[in-house]
Amino acid sequence: MEIGNLSRLIEFSAWNNDLVGPIPAAGRLQRLEGLFLYGNKLQGSIPNDLCELKMIYNISLHRNLLDGSVPACFDNLTALRYLNLDSNKLSSNIPSTLWTLSNLLELNLSSNFLSGSVPLDVGNLKVLISMDLSRNQLSGNLPSTINGDLNGLIYLSFAENSLQGPIPESFGHLLSLEFLDLSRNQLSGVIPKSMEALSHLKYLNVSFNRLDGEIPTGGPFQNLSAESFGSNEALCGSPRLQVPPCKASSHHRSKEASVLVLKYILPSIASAMLLLTLIVILMRHRNSKLKVPNLETPLPLATWRRISYYELRVATDGFNESCLIGTGTFGSVYKGTLSDNTTVAVKVFDLRIYRAFQSFDSECEVMRSIRHRNLVKVISSCSNENFKALVLEYMPNGSLEKWLYSHTSTLNIVQRLDIMIDVASALEHLHHGHQTPVIHCDMKPENVLLDEGMVAHVGDFGIAKLLGEGESMKQTITMATIGYMAPEYGTSGIVSTEGDVYSFGILLMEMLTRKKPTDEMFTDELSLTDFVKESLFDSLTNVIDAAILQEGEVHFTAKASCISSMLELALDCSAESPDRRRKMVDVVAELKKIKIRYLKDVQRPVR
Repeated sequence: MEIGNLSRLIEFSAWNNDLVGPIPAAGRLQRLEGLFLYGNKLQGSIPNDLCELKMIYNISLHRNLLDGSVPACFDNLTALRYLNLDSNKLSSNIPSTLWTLSNLLELNLSSNFLSGSVPLDVGNLKVLISMDLSRNQLSGNLPSTINGDLNGLIYLSFAENSLQGPIPESFGHLLSLEFLDLSRNQLSGVIPKSMEALSHLKYLNVSFNRLDGEIPTGGPFQNLSAESFGSNEALCGSPRLQVPPCKASSHHRSKEASVLVLKYILPSIASAMLLLTLIVILMRHRNSKLKVPNLETPLPLATWRRISYYELRVATDGFNESCLIGTGTFGSVYKGTLSDNTTVAVKVFDLRIYRAFQSFDSECEVMRSIRHRNLVKVISSCSNENFKALVLEYMPNGSLEKWLYSHTSTLNIVQRLDIMIDVASALEHLHHGHQTPVIHCDMKPENVLLDEGMVAHVGDFGIAKLLGEGESMKQTITMATIGYMAPEYGTSGIVSTEGDVYSFGILLMEMLTRKKPTDEMFTDELSLTDFVKESLFDSLTNVIDAAILQEGEVHFTAKASCISSMLELALDCSAESPDRRRKMVDVVAELKKIKIRYLKDVQRPVR
């Protein structure tokens, strides 16, 4: 409790520890600007005397065990820019006073037990960049005041609540929006065509609602996948979105035309219908013995293209070495062009290699039921006794490995951040997006591929594992890549989603340092993790890739802050103990926040 005596304290940071008990009184800390207590086990309510901290701009209390309500007196905190209370046990309604904080940039109240409706006053937050109210118990309609007045809003999530009614047309005026998640609610009506104007929108999820009508086709909807719209009542549109085609409307016929049809053409139609009925009866009788396709397969049969071994040989010039674009543990990958001029990557398994059969089966088992924008898409497979191959979406920019260690090309800080957000999103989907979690088991730069827009796609599920119901880990004898596999994997063969998180942490460090975990400079006394830890207390420029950070450059402070935040996250992910590692859900959210902060910082005038 005596911490309240530190009257000149500017920032108190004690995140990701094992702190317990209530938050002490802090009313005397009148100079406090930042309070960072997230990732602990703090209990009790949020003390009202936090409302006396007139200079505070950042309150981060997420991932604790706090209960009670959000203090109504937070409206006194006129300097507050960031409020993060997610992943606690907060309940009751969101206080109406919260929406008077007109300087708020980021608001995260997700993963609590908050109830009530989202009020019209949300439109008061004119400078808001990010708002996450997902995974609560909110009800009522989405307010139309979420509109063009919130012209800086980039990230918006209301997922997993009980919201009803339509998606407001006003959402089409959120012109800066990049991320919108409305999934798992009870929303109804059509998807507003006005949302075609959201040119920056990269992620949309309206799945598991009660939406109907035609899915818009313009703007960002051209690049969205079926996953964005699944499990709605009556959506229709393009076959690639795995929804039925929209029926042509007959409502535009004029009354006069209808009269003419009834008067002169009806007799002819009646005769034709009678003849057609007879034909249909004959056809049904003829086809009654044909096998009816299973309509409950995860994807319609038409979405899987049938490709023969002969066509693959022609496409790759007989698997000629000139078409070879990569090699792996279990075979080779060739670039090919199919008969319809589609460019593909053909992964041919070398069946002479031990476990190649199991690797092919594993990839098929994983990829047949999983779709995500950041996973390499499987177009088809070709399999017989002596030949097994997967036909994959071709990635023209190759692997992340190639880009990281190229002598002619480089990645800037935003590209590296975007790539890691893509990879984290893929792992989040594998770990949390299915009833059966999937463990990749081999995260490394070679298995991250880049499309023509430099969007990252995770591939190579040759040693992936699916967890059964109730399982949190599995034991395996299959070895992953040294340097990237978690300690418990290497010593006892235990694989879990936490093992993937560890590999992600190592990959994130490699992205920023441009050093492999197996670099010759690393020994038993010094690992990549140790190397990074030292940099946080010494000098970033000694360890960070010079292509993204150099002393004296423009925006050096903003870049250094961004990189430090990413390295801290990487160290959290690669903690020795699996229990102390982050969940991928948190990792994705944290990376997006780091990006938002960085972009905001570099837009400020350089002093």
